[in-house]
Formats: sequence, C-alpha cells, structure tokens
Amino acid sequence: MNLSDLKFTKEHEWVGVDGAEALIGITDYAQKELGDVVYVELPAQGEQFSKGDACSNIESVKAVSDIYIPISGEVTAINSELEDKPELINQSPYKAGWIFRIRIKDVKELNELLSYQQYEEYLKGISEE
Repeated sequence: MNLSDLKFTKEHEWVGVDGAEALIGITDYAQKELGDVVYVELPAQGEQFSKGDACSNIESVKAVSDIYIPISGEVTAINSELEDKPELINQSPYKAGWIFRIRIKDVKELNELLSYQQYEEYLKGISEE
C-alpha cells in the first residue's frame, strides 16, 4: 500500500482501505513524536467502535497515548506480533506496524478523512506553530 492510497486523521492515525475492511495504524509523525514504543494495548477481535472512540493505546518511553478509531466498524484482526515486538510501530508504521483491521460500517466516513497531500499540509501547519 502506497502512502497516497491511505487516508489520515488529524490525530495521526492512518487508514488503508482493502475492500470492505480497513487496516489502521499510526503515522510516521506520530511514532516519532512518541519515541520508542514499549507496549501496545490491542483492541479485542469482534469489538465494535464508533468513529472517534478510544480503541487502544500505545505506551512509549515518553507517554501513553490513546488511539482513536478513524471510522466506525468491528475489529476483525489484530497485529498480535506487536505484543512481543511493539517497536515494529517505530520501524515500520505503515507496513509491519499496523495495529488492527476493521470491517467498515459506513464507507461515507472515509470521505471525512484527509488524503496524504492534505495530511502533509496539515503537518506543515503544525511545524510552523
């Protein structure tokens, strides 16, 4: 999956749509801000969330941060490899460091997310503050 294929939130989550499902993770910007990830609390398979719900969290050497679900859906898979190797989020946030997969409840919610270009513009605004 290319970065240009992903959708993004202003809370620094990414969404990779794959048919009726989507992979979800945190962006490279987010993992750099967090520092070394030491623990990931994964949601339970089958758990349902509404857009904006806190659905898991990531613990780093600096802080614990909530992950908010970017679109409503049901968790269909988790990246259990993160339980033993949370550093995958730092090493490969868009590939090996994905966090979970959901069945998309409302595809219209995808239209509310940022494109890669829009997300890059948003990051420029943050760095100028």
